[in-house]
Amino acid sequence: MGPDLSTDVRDGAVPDSLVVVSNREPYSHERDDDGEIRVRSAAGGLTSALDPVMQSRGGTWVAWASGDADMAVADEGIVTVPPSDPAYDLKRVPLSDAAVQGYYYGYANQVLWPLCHEDTGRMWTEPAYWEQYRAVNEQFAEAVDTVADAGQPVWFQDYHLALAPRVVREQRPDATLLQFWHIPWPAPSVFSHCPHSDALLDGLLACDVVGFHTAAYAEQFLHCVDSAFPAATVNTDTGSVTYNGHETRAVANPLGVDVEAVRERARAADVASIRDTVLGDSRSDPSIRLALGVERLDYSKGIPERIEALAHLWERRPDLRGEFTYVQKASRTREGIAAYRRYRADVVDAVERVNDRFGTDDWQPIVYTEAQLDNETLAGLYRAAEVAVVTPHRDGMNLVAHEYPAACVDGDGALVLSELAGAATHLDGALTVNPHDIAAIADTVEAALELDTAETRTRLEQLQNSVAALDSSEWVARQFSVLK
Repeated sequence: MGPDLSTDVRDGAVPDSLVVVSNREPYSHERDDDGEIRVRSAAGGLTSALDPVMQSRGGTWVAWASGDADMAVADEGIVTVPPSDPAYDLKRVPLSDAAVQGYYYGYANQVLWPLCHEDTGRMWTEPAYWEQYRAVNEQFAEAVDTVADAGQPVWFQDYHLALAPRVVREQRPDATLLQFWHIPWPAPSVFSHCPHSDALLDGLLACDVVGFHTAAYAEQFLHCVDSAFPAATVNTDTGSVTYNGHETRAVANPLGVDVEAVRERARAADVASIRDTVLGDSRSDPSIRLALGVERLDYSKGIPERIEALAHLWERRPDLRGEFTYVQKASRTREGIAAYRRYRADVVDAVERVNDRFGTDDWQPIVYTEAQLDNETLAGLYRAAEVAVVTPHRDGMNLVAHEYPAACVDGDGALVLSELAGAATHLDGALTVNPHDIAAIADTVEAALELDTAETRTRLEQLQNSVAALDSSEWVARQFSVLK
């Protein structure tokens, strides 16, 4: 298999200036209820990894103008950011409501998302979705062409923009193009379910480098290319593809988190106050032991199985009733898609059933919250939890699995982790489990709660070392090191 870049960083790899292209923008301008325009900074691993680089190196970030006041404050679609200390340009791409419905809620999240998470039964390939996806990718490519200087590398991000690299390559044959695919890449037998699979591969093969979180994803990408294009030369040893005279490198380059920033927030957090806030409206004593899950309400995250596993554990171990409370921090997402609305309803119903079945006057088994928590509060909640349960059916990486051990600054904490998350490939010390095996999840949560002090600290130290090795500050340099 080709290079795993997790330990390969070369000095000077990051270019002096670059163009980043993503669906989501790092800063948006929104009107509040009084009509005042306010700036909102995006959260998440991509922004936290790339925004510091863009601030230090400069260049242009091209993204969808998702804020309702975005274009009002932009000059020909461009605004300098961050607002407090402008360092680079943000080129905003305005999309019509029809484009958003077809490209984002349609093709990206009802075709590519379930496809790559190997849940093809949820795919819905309405013809208009593909047409909008193509059109929006062309629109992004045109925006790139207006802002990219000669010789300036262009780095596309994620599954929303699989076709844009080919359009840019046709406009700029000598450009340096890269792509990072943040979600899993499926096996050829799964990828073949997509009616546009060849076009997607063709778009990505316009890049010089395509990055994935794990070597397994990169290898499956190469197998898909080999299956789709017999005339291509695919070398799985070097991770290279020669297609229509152009070479593309497929590499494993796992994205982590800003470890020290998470630690600082955890140290600064008022843990007792955070516990009171999260548990205050529940029947559980604020000093009770906590297990924790933090997810978007996405069907790939495995929340119903986890809730059923907790019910199984409390049924089998009555002595654990009242001993710990599970906190589910959930965030609504993609509510324009019916499957997501149904999933949220299923999760809420499951929580209520477990609480009705096992709850007492002075103990609530599960505390469910959709409250928006700032980064410090979330870090404090991580620090308060003795166990984090991260059991997605499939995940490109899962940064909660990185943030939790980084926030465990008191030297205790255990991670229950799906063996099908990309993070499981990279993090030593986790207790791994099949996310579909309800009994096994229950057993693994039980084991995490009952680890002795020595093993807890040994496992946590392994986790923290693994997380530190993948600090997001090195991710950009690793990606560009392939070009050196």
